[in-house]
Amino acid sequence: MKIDLAKTDRHYYDAPRDPALRTFDAYNYVTVTGSGAPESPAYLDAVAALYRAAYGAKKIAKSAAADFVVPKLEGQWWVESDEPPLTVPREQWHWKLMIRMPDPVTADMVSGASFESITEGDAIQVLHVGPYSTEPETLARMESFMTAEGLTMNGLHHEIYLSDPRKTPAASTKTILRHPVRRIDARPSAT
Repeated sequence: MKIDLAKTDRHYYDAPRDPALRTFDAYNYVTVTGSGAPESPAYLDAVAALYRAAYGAKKIAKSAAADFVVPKLEGQWWVESDEPPLTVPREQWHWKLMIRMPDPVTADMVSGASFESITEGDAIQVLHVGPYSTEPETLARMESFMTAEGLTMNGLHHEIYLSDPRKTPAASTKTILRHPVRRIDARPSAT
């Protein structure tokens, strides 16, 4: 039977419509890092390279009786600016595209991409339904939740693309949004 992480790890691949705090341990991924707008040739080439690497690992795993369903595309996003991220031109966005790998996959099974373990720890996770252009509304709700819970960002903004935008109407697109967080230390500093 094929390993299907989307079915066996609901904690990771399921999210409520309202922001919720969850904890995520270390997971292995194939990754490709770059910069540019999501519609840029560099981004599209990176997606293609990432899927080639994932399917190459799948082929090797299948020959070792550890076949798996290739999981959903994911991305971590950031900007190298003190400006609010969504005000920075898309051409200046940085990303790490990722596809999670099941435990049987090892670094020596991956070609054409990096293989790395990422631990996010505590994180706010929410399901965004609708076009990517309306994500700022969901991000604002995440910010409000962080403030109310005494949390601050502690890592990179992370997205899990549950829908294929080439096949799904924009209004029905589903994306998990995740912010790694930590508690704000409210203790006074020693003087």
